[in-house]
Amino acid sequence: MIVPGNLGTSDAVTPQKGFAPAKINLALHLTGLREDGYHLLDSLVVFADIGDTLHATEADNLTLSVSGPFADGVPADGSNLVLKAASRLRELRGVTAGAALHLEKHLPHGGGIGGGSSDAAAAIRILAKLWQVAPLSAQEALPLGADVPVCLTAPHPMLMRGIGDDLERAQGVPDGWLVLVNPGVSVPTQDVFRLHDQLYPVDNPVMDRLVENTDVDAFETWLMGQRNDMTKVAREGQIAPIIGEVLEALQSHSAVSEMSGSGSTCWGWFRTKDQARVAAQEIRKGHPNWWVHATRMTGSS
Repeated sequence: MIVPGNLGTSDAVTPQKGFAPAKINLALHLTGLREDGYHLLDSLVVFADIGDTLHATEADNLTLSVSGPFADGVPADGSNLVLKAASRLRELRGVTAGAALHLEKHLPHGGGIGGGSSDAAAAIRILAKLWQVAPLSAQEALPLGADVPVCLTAPHPMLMRGIGDDLERAQGVPDGWLVLVNPGVSVPTQDVFRLHDQLYPVDNPVMDRLVENTDVDAFETWLMGQRNDMTKVAREGQIAPIIGEVLEALQSHSAVSEMSGSGSTCWGWFRTKDQARVAAQEIRKGHPNWWVHATRMTGSS
């Protein structure tokens, strides 16, 4: 008999595998600053079909190994958000079992597409199955980071407000395609927010209301009217001026393009796979050292 959360080494438990999709902010409005220093956000978050992969097998202790094209520089100790998420789930659910975790890292870190947060969310999902316990709720996951709760909702498009704790399923987002471009520069989120507060107001208008249908024309028009308040900051000074070059490359192919999160990954919106793939090929040809991927974006339907 298997006792939930306390698996014995003799019990046959199926190894688990989870996908950690890239998280893209199609809009990111800073709307205020709380007294405790946390920024208030208003954002539309979507998920792509490119991401990291996480494996978990039963073990006596919690361990993490990392492989993949972006494994270099990813810690495998307790500072990794995957192990932090695993430890929090273990603690809150009274789990005594361990797990051997292996992360295949395909997303560039420090790129503003939620790689670490999505990895943590994947860890919560697959370890809950491995240990036969309930996964963390959004509120339980929030101390791990503002993006972890929304990543737990993947692949559904979400409206994310507050400090990442106010989540609502987004309606009116059609299926579409994105070209993601990362110039190989890591942008520290804290540095971008700190510089923003030094240079610009923290109280900014919220997003326009998203029309609740999946009409591509209506969505594209809406998207053109939104913004990412971090883009101008990331391009300032020495943080990541190359982002301007990335956006220029995308704007030559896409009707709408912007930076995701705090950067440095930028996206361009496309209606069809063929349009996205042609654009990705052209950008990759002109900038062979950049990470460039055409990826499907999951809509509301």
